[in-house]
Amino acid sequence: MPRFENARVVDAMRIGVFSCPADASLREVARMMVSYHIHCVVVTDLNGGPWGVVSDLDLAQAAGPDAEERTAGEVAATEVVTVTPDETIERAAQLMSEHDTAHLVVVRPATGKPVGIVSTLDVAGVVAWGRV
Repeated sequence: MPRFENARVVDAMRIGVFSCPADASLREVARMMVSYHIHCVVVTDLNGGPWGVVSDLDLAQAAGPDAEERTAGEVAATEVVTVTPDETIERAAQLMSEHDTAHLVVVRPATGKPVGIVSTLDVAGVVAWGRV
């Protein structure tokens, strides 16, 4: 792992994205989170681009008696903030702070399609283990 000042998003990000369409039920989103031990699901638009994010906190705030009737699109309160794999971890941390979010969607520069997630825990990993 590179040192913080040398690290790029690609060095820390989780490759792959769990996603769903806006009309997916909140139950489906919750099952994805629990089954795969993840903290966010990217809500995609019709072209597969990131439209919104349902975080674990968004899900907890939406939980209640009417949760079964709610959709990912209704609950996606977390702003979509994107970075590219070649951006610095420092820039990713700055964006997280500026937008008060724990997850950034990593997108392919040429297409804008999601390719991964970088979280506050991934940034912490660079701080903790970065050596080179």
